[in-house]
This record gives sequence, structure tokens and C-alpha cells, in this order.
Amino acid sequence: MTSRGHVLIVGASAAGLSTAEALRRLGHEGRLTLVDAEPHLPYDRPPLSKQVLAGAWEPARAQLRSAPQLDALAAEFIRGEPAVALDAAERTVTTASGRVLRADAVVVATGLTPYRLPGQDGLAGVHVLRGLDDALTLRARLTAGTRLVVVGEGVLGAELAATARAMGLEVTLVGMGRTLLREQLGDMVGGLLARTHTERGVQLRLGVAVAELTGTDDQLGAAVAEPPGTGGRVTGVRLVTGELLPADAVVVAIGSRPATGWLSGSGLTLGDGVECDARCRAAEGVYAVGDVASFEHAGLGRRLRLENRTNATEQAQVVAANLLGADRPYTPIPYFWTDQYDIKIQAHGLPAPAAEVTIAEGDPEQHRFAAVYREGGQVTGVLGWNMPKQARLLRQQLLSTWQPTPPLTPA
Repeated sequence: MTSRGHVLIVGASAAGLSTAEALRRLGHEGRLTLVDAEPHLPYDRPPLSKQVLAGAWEPARAQLRSAPQLDALAAEFIRGEPAVALDAAERTVTTASGRVLRADAVVVATGLTPYRLPGQDGLAGVHVLRGLDDALTLRARLTAGTRLVVVGEGVLGAELAATARAMGLEVTLVGMGRTLLREQLGDMVGGLLARTHTERGVQLRLGVAVAELTGTDDQLGAAVAEPPGTGGRVTGVRLVTGELLPADAVVVAIGSRPATGWLSGSGLTLGDGVECDARCRAAEGVYAVGDVASFEHAGLGRRLRLENRTNATEQAQVVAANLLGADRPYTPIPYFWTDQYDIKIQAHGLPAPAAEVTIAEGDPEQHRFAAVYREGGQVTGVLGWNMPKQARLLRQQLLSTWQPTPPLTPA
């Protein structure tokens, strides 16, 4: 594609917007279109489960860019209109209104769709948290009630529990794992985090599944207006053990899947996301970026799909460069962070649950330490618990071989 070609980006969150901005920085002078299902200006998602939900931030503060900054991109934003089909060979995208957009190159940046529990869509007061509207609706519910049940022991579930507990709610967290964040960080760190939540007053029900959501048709006196067509409001969560957890609100945080349903019949290879090569190319003239992209990591010799904010912006730089003629593999050192209470956890690499964990510095009992993860004698990840600087140094020392080519530094 020439620097004057038309680039169509489907999805205008962090990954899509970063791709557009990188294209302009790298000299793209052609037409630029961003299609997004969201009606809002592009916003950041990590604050939704923390600052926005707690009410510490007004929604506008979560916006990624101001309106004048977006205008300076000289891009066309088509908001509130989801894409429903792609023809990869023709590089055409059809939207829900029937509009057909043709481009020289297409970038898929549609992110994730949250999983739901059976029956939850028929009950008011049962929430997922993916977008800004989800966060605002949930905040209204939490400020009107006192008892929250969080279903899911991963990063989002733990963050939601921490935020709600700090707001003064009675919080119970349910999960099938034997500790918090086990799949991301393993038993040792997950156990410390579970203990922290317990000490802060969160009731944990781990290693147990949800049998059903309970509800009532009686909505009289409800403090929060229910949406049209609601069949009732939630009253609790029943576990397979028979225990009933009363709830004024329930948040389902049991994971997400790549938002690829609209790509059926597109000609792209779909597996755990949009399958791309090491250059993030899914087909001739079609790329994927962010949570939805499954790419070949040339340094590790395996396929990865990364669900984190840092990946969204770093991958966008490589995709933009390759759209303009570069030939750069994307070889990141994966990274994610989570903030819960006064704890900041930063994880670099792939700290799998099966890894052996050793403390490199600090003391877990003092709530400040850096840890190294090894599998088969090889370092697979490093982690900092309130030790960000030490974690970065360990990353530089132990994980640099993951990047066989220099990373593309954002302008």
C-alpha cells in the first residue's frame, strides 16, 4: 500500500486508535477511516474497573484523546455502527446499517466479547464489564445496593472485588480456581492476593462453580431503573454446593473471547482470534491488532494472543509500519499490570502457573518483592509486587532474548 492509500480500521479503542496515530506519525497521507460500535469518543478500558467504577474519575477523564486531538488526525470516525461482515479478498467492510466501505488495507481491532452465564440476560442487576456504559450502569447499581457477588477469580474479577470493597460494599467473590489469578500468576502469588482480599473483608468461595442465578419478578421499589423487557431482578447466586449467596448485584467476570463472529465467511483464518503471521498480517492487505489478534511470535516460535493495554499500543506501531512497507516481526515481551487496594502487580513475560517461582528481591510478607518464574530451567517471566523498578531490571536482564529484532520505538 502506498502512503496515499485508504486504510480502514475496524475498532477505535486503544489498538485501533493507536494504529491510526502511528500511521500519521509515520507519514501516511491518505484516507483514514475508523469504524466503531461504540457511540463514545475513544476511551481507555483499564480505568473502568477501578477509577471510573469507584467514581474517582468522571467518564470524560477516561477518554484517550480530546476531540481536537482526534480532529487533528484528519480521519473519518464512524461511531455507533458495528461492522457485520468483511470480504478479505475485496477488502470491503459492511456495517450494521448496510453501508459498504472499501479500502486498500483493513485493520481488524474489534477486541473482546465477555462470556456470560446461562440465564443472566433475563435478570436485571447482573452485569458484565467491558465498556464505559457497563461501568456506569454497574456504578449506579453499586451505589444503590450493599451486597455484590463477583463471579470470576481472574484479573477483572479481583479488581472489581477490590474496588467494590473500597466503596463499602459487602463483597463475595466466587471462582472455580483454587486461588486468585492462578492461571495468570500461579499459586504463590495468587495465594498472597487471596489472603489480601480476605484481610480486606472480601468473602472468597474458591474451587466451586455457580449452579444458577436466583431472581424475582418483583421490581417494586427498585432503586435503579430496570431496562425494558427485563424479566426480573437478581437476588442471589446459588453454588453447586447448595449455598445461596444473597446479592443486590452480580458481576460476571469469567473471561472473554475474541470478537470475531462478524468475520465468519470473511476468508480469514479464525481460531483463538484472527490468526496472523509474525507481521500481524491475516491476509493480503488485512492485519489484526490488539486483543483480537493471534500472531506468530518469532522469538518464541509459538502463537500468542495477548489481552492487555500495553500490547494494544505496541502492536499498533508494528502494524502501522508494515502497512507502509516495512517488514517487521512483532516480538514483544508480554506485560500486564493490575492495581488492587494499595498493591501494584506488574508481570513481564509468561509467568505460567506451572512455573517454579523464586524470590529475587524483597519479602512477600512485607508486601514488596520481585519474583522470577522458571520452567525447565528457563526463565519464563518476572513479577514485581510493589517493586516496579526491580521488575523492569529483571526483565532487561533475563528476558531480552525474547526480542531477536529491536522493538519499534513509538514516535
